[in-house]
Amino acid sequence: MTDHKVVGREEWQAARDGLIAREKDHTRMADELARRRRELPWVEMDTDYRFDADGGTRTLAELFDGRSQLLVYHFMFGPTYDAGCPTCSSMVDGLDGLLPHLHARDVTLLLISTAPLERLQGYKQRMGWRIPWVSSANTDFSFDVGASLHVEQVRDNMPPESELPPIAGHNAAASGTDVPAYIAELPAMSAYTLQDGAVYQTYGTTFRGVEFLMGYYPILDRAPKGRDEGAAFQTWIRRHDEY
Repeated sequence: MTDHKVVGREEWQAARDGLIAREKDHTRMADELARRRRELPWVEMDTDYRFDADGGTRTLAELFDGRSQLLVYHFMFGPTYDAGCPTCSSMVDGLDGLLPHLHARDVTLLLISTAPLERLQGYKQRMGWRIPWVSSANTDFSFDVGASLHVEQVRDNMPPESELPPIAGHNAAASGTDVPAYIAELPAMSAYTLQDGAVYQTYGTTFRGVEFLMGYYPILDRAPKGRDEGAAFQTWIRRHDEY
């Protein structure tokens, strides 16, 4: 950073004005993408999924909690994990305080994982979160929407661990499981609407598509060093009680 170009205020302002034009283009493009997301066709969720939740079993429609829109983050916490994924945990830290604002816009936000409910409840208590969290351990929901893979399938098709990005082994160890079981759970989100008693999926995304949930990244993007990750993509991330 000490070798960075340094100029006077006038030259800096000219450069900044040029960048603002590009930033405005980016904002308009983001608005257009948001409109196109809303215009995607829907697919009906006609399977009778049953989730393990606080207070008992709930259907997918019941997860809306009286609202018409449901956003799900598929938190990477598989059946063999000892703890939730550190990267997913960093994301939920920033989501937990948003609940009242989302509820005001007719949106329910919750987490779904394939680990047993009691393990999710214990981790939620450790992290101090309020966000609802349910288990899909006894349904095929997470597999059907592309948020989970069968571990046996992953083991049979996975390249050598040396060819995987460092984050795979790093987060597998931090979650107390092996690499195939870790990457069998995908970083994913999905969106649903409840209309006249029927549930429809309206959107879904995975991997870097979930970066909009990582509130620290756009902040770091505006810091002098940026994300400053290099080849160590996300391996710096810890649970908030581990820094």
